[in-house]
Amino acid sequence: MITKSADELHSQVKRILLAAGADEQNAEEVAHHLVLSNLSGVDTHGIWPVPIYVAGIQADEIYPAAKPAILQETATSALVTGNWTFGHVVAKYAMELAIDKAKTQNVAVVSLVQAHHIGRLGHYVEMAAADSMIGMVWAGGYGEVAPATVPYGGSASVLHTNPISIGLPAGEESTMMFDWATTALSGVKVDNAFNRGEQLPPNAIVDKDGVPTTNPADFFDGGGHLPFGGHKGYTLMMAAEYLGRIFTGADSYVEEGRAGAIMLHQGVTMIAIKTDLFQPFAEYAERADEMERRVRAVPPAPGFDEVLAPGDLEARTREQRRREGIPIEDDIWQSVVKAAASVGVEIA
Repeated sequence: MITKSADELHSQVKRILLAAGADEQNAEEVAHHLVLSNLSGVDTHGIWPVPIYVAGIQADEIYPAAKPAILQETATSALVTGNWTFGHVVAKYAMELAIDKAKTQNVAVVSLVQAHHIGRLGHYVEMAAADSMIGMVWAGGYGEVAPATVPYGGSASVLHTNPISIGLPAGEESTMMFDWATTALSGVKVDNAFNRGEQLPPNAIVDKDGVPTTNPADFFDGGGHLPFGGHKGYTLMMAAEYLGRIFTGADSYVEEGRAGAIMLHQGVTMIAIKTDLFQPFAEYAERADEMERRVRAVPPAPGFDEVLAPGDLEARTREQRRREGIPIEDDIWQSVVKAAASVGVEIA
């Protein structure tokens, strides 16, 4: 395990991306997103995929200096193409567009296609919340080429991790934010367990016959993820597929050789809603603060120290890691060092 400050890590990631072909703006935005994910404790969406991005650029699957553009637009909606650049750049642009439209139209829906991995979804709903808006992100399409998740009651993969995020601002209290894969575990956690020779928790994956297992090797031998929460997580997974791939028409924008198997059919829908749509923001904020305080005031159950509101853990982790640095597992850091070397950058 090594520890890096956020500033040092940002500088190193940006140098790698610039050397790989990204322009200044794209490299800055991606580095900011990845390091903020690590700061928030969401290490699965931090610097971990940097080697994947570098390899994608080298394989001509990612256009590292491309910019997003609007394909279709109304006063309350837009469809954005990422022109196969970094998903973080496209998703930021799409959420900014949704926020701007919602400021004058109360509600806005912006979807995106033709983009690589968009990273931590919570990043985008936090953008909306910072502008006193409710933000939502629904993403799907990842299982069209390489399905990795079995449906509830099924024994063969047909879907994927299909993530969802919702952010709700408050007044004096912190933003309430949810960000989760609709599978029991993210794909990165399965990869890491396999690479480190670790077992997975029960009811996270199945083997090739649809039998639950804790051995990550079974996942790579024809197995699959399980939806979280049984049939309830499965239905949310299906909703993300509809609002992501199907609603956006992402299949119509596929270009072979771009984005890689998982991201090729990706479609993402973002929604921004003004919180003062039905009442003054001050009244909304007062009620939101009261709800968070009421939840935190509940006596903890045995085995727990306190009750947290969604988003509390990420906020606390950011404060701690800004003070103490960001811990990075040795195997992840070595993979980043190797990726840096492949584009002529030396980091330590």
